[in-house]
Amino acid sequence: MKNQFSPMQRLQMEEERDDNFSVIADFSGPEDQFLNIEVNEVIPILPMRNMVLFPGVIAPVTIGRKSSLRLVREAEKKGMYIGAVCQKQADTEEPQLEDLYEIGTVSRIARILEMPDGTITILIQGCRRMHLDEIVSTTPYLKGRITLLDEQLPAKNDKEYTALLDACRDLIIRYVHTSEMFSQDSAFAIRNIGSALFLVDFICTNMPLKREEKMELLAIDELRARTYRLLEILNREVQLAEIKESIQIRAREDINQQQREYFLQQQIKTIQSELGDGSQQEEEEMRAKAVKMKWSKEVREVFEKELGKLARMHSQSPEYSVQINYLQTMLNLPWGIYTDDSVDMKRAERTLNKDHYGLDKVKERILEHLAVLKLKGNMKSPIICLYGPPGVGKTSLGRSIATALKRKYIRMSLGGIHDEAEIRGHRRTYVGAMPGRIIQNLIKAGSSNPVFILDEIDKITVDRIGDPSSALLEVLDPEQNSTFHDNFLDVDYDLSKVMFIATANSLNTIPPPLLDRMELIEVSGYITEEKIEIARRHLLPKELENNGIHKKEVKMPKQTIEAIIESYTRESGVRELEKKIGKILRKIARRYATDGYLPVGEIKKEDLPEYLGAPEYSRDKYQGNEYAGVVTGLAWTAAGGEILFIETSLSRGKGGRLTLTGNLGDVMKESAMLALEYIKAHAGRLHINEEIFDNWNIHIHVPEGAIPKDGPSAGITMATSLASALTQRKVRANIAMTGEITLRGKVLPVGGIKEKILAAKRAGITDIILCNDNRKNIEEIQPMYLNGLTFHYVKDIKEVFALALTDVPVDEPVDFTIKKEPKEKREE
Repeated sequence: MKNQFSPMQRLQMEEERDDNFSVIADFSGPEDQFLNIEVNEVIPILPMRNMVLFPGVIAPVTIGRKSSLRLVREAEKKGMYIGAVCQKQADTEEPQLEDLYEIGTVSRIARILEMPDGTITILIQGCRRMHLDEIVSTTPYLKGRITLLDEQLPAKNDKEYTALLDACRDLIIRYVHTSEMFSQDSAFAIRNIGSALFLVDFICTNMPLKREEKMELLAIDELRARTYRLLEILNREVQLAEIKESIQIRAREDINQQQREYFLQQQIKTIQSELGDGSQQEEEEMRAKAVKMKWSKEVREVFEKELGKLARMHSQSPEYSVQINYLQTMLNLPWGIYTDDSVDMKRAERTLNKDHYGLDKVKERILEHLAVLKLKGNMKSPIICLYGPPGVGKTSLGRSIATALKRKYIRMSLGGIHDEAEIRGHRRTYVGAMPGRIIQNLIKAGSSNPVFILDEIDKITVDRIGDPSSALLEVLDPEQNSTFHDNFLDVDYDLSKVMFIATANSLNTIPPPLLDRMELIEVSGYITEEKIEIARRHLLPKELENNGIHKKEVKMPKQTIEAIIESYTRESGVRELEKKIGKILRKIARRYATDGYLPVGEIKKEDLPEYLGAPEYSRDKYQGNEYAGVVTGLAWTAAGGEILFIETSLSRGKGGRLTLTGNLGDVMKESAMLALEYIKAHAGRLHINEEIFDNWNIHIHVPEGAIPKDGPSAGITMATSLASALTQRKVRANIAMTGEITLRGKVLPVGGIKEKILAAKRAGITDIILCNDNRKNIEEIQPMYLNGLTFHYVKDIKEVFALALTDVPVDEPVDFTIKKEPKEKREE
């Protein structure tokens, strides 16, 4: 390795840094002199603050520590190899093993230079990579035990690696030409490096990369892998350098364009001042309108200040349109304008009953809120949130409240909103800034106390732009919304008189802080009987009018409407029902328009396939009690109640395996296991031979396997099914049941009772077993829906068995006799 440098090279040597080619390399020697060196196991360690040295590279390093200065002088004098290792933190003055990276470079001191400013700079030459195993001494300088690392070089005639190396060379030359921090002579030096190892290490040392990335490259043993990683980094750095260069070019062009536009605007301003400008008249109109506004002193001062800014602006400047839009927004807002409330409780009740059938509890809660508003007088109230399945009338309930109070009605859909500025507006520093949708809707309403529907509040999305639900916290807090701050308006606006009503399908996606600010009112789905009345009172007249048919020309009896609900819809609300009725009337209207007369005067149940096609859905019917192990249960779905069948069968087999099928959820599977364990524990009381559990496999199935099922309410149904199958006793005819079971046999209450009861009645069930705690749910159901049903309230599963299981065996009972093998055969 040559140790002589030209005067020009010496002048180029600078203090250790990462921002230019301060490293000098001499690659005329062979690679073997670096790879085949003999080094002691313990060598001096030179900690470097910001430099990562690679083999085959000579770099100038300024020496600052006294211990490091002593180290380099002894190393040069004795010709010793030293270990150049980078520190993890540059400000560490006395580094220990944990402060140094494990991978370093065995190096030698090429020369010690005393600089004109009195500092000592060394030329250090990297030779071979090493691993620092431990620090064995710290005085007078660091000494460490090392392990030399091998370089895994590619084959000399490897064409793929040659192409890879050429790609790296081309990229670094592009980087040198693009970047302003390197001299163009550096590209000439790179082209003349012939050794693959030295070229890669030279680029790794000189590129202005992060210390961590350089250490990552130094730690790679295989030269091919190191070169691939270097190529990835070079691609990134070249792209960044080219983007910076492009930005600088555009910035110079923009400055020139701005100067040109400035002079042109000055000329236009001079011409317009001579001709006169119409903007002054507009300013006078706004000033006159502001006199009539009911503003506070602070708001008026802000308006006068902003109007003064407008007067000083030129009408052609970009800020002029933003400023005039701001002033017009302030003038158009209904400051202090309120509609007179009419809180007539009887009238409100009539309005709600007229617009909505059923929903008695919901309407009762709403009337209670209106009563509080009337008594308080200041019209402040908790924010209402109506939640429930789609199509049950949540949004229309809000409109009915507005009608009852004689307030303006506003609906703002929040579905899909992901930008906080949609609620609070944009700051005026942005081009095209505008107020938030709350302020915009108040301008449309022309009143500061409308009924404001926040529709689909559970559909708000959160992303990197912002969290609109957090912005709503201020809006929906009665203690804060009297000083609502819109970013565009930049003054406080009073929202305390606005009656906010939020609607949602699910509460799970609403953040807890937002949920805490709202009074929740559940709007549950309609039962079939309620849907029939809604169709007769609201949907059918509406669709007759929409299709141009007089209400006396076409009749649709209850049986037909019920058939549509049962066979052609499956929903909680009535939207699909409305569509089906509209479809029937459209077909009738077409025939009326074609033939000149109505094809039918009354739409019968038998006519539905002609208008709507084959039935799309079918409800289960009671299937009798001929088989042991088949029990009728009750289930709740979003579309109403359903009956379901629990089937249990037995098959011979060792081990007593329990199989569960029918797309059951975890809770339902646990109910089956609880039921089986209870029956095993009380087998004697049920007169069940305990050997059956060891010699028979049990299979529980719930039909309609494509439909997921879960919940604890089938606990007593599964226990009864198992008891019937194991005792081969028939289940009582026309009986259904629902309830959760515990391991002790206690029966617990479940939900969805109203929907389940009506489903059982439609299926032909006459007797229903319920938990005793569910008695209160039955008392809340109107008596007209309970005719023909007998309820049996139980507290323990033994009561269920006594009610549900008869003493009549099935026609073909299973033979539970345990067949034993002959003694002689067993001995064989």
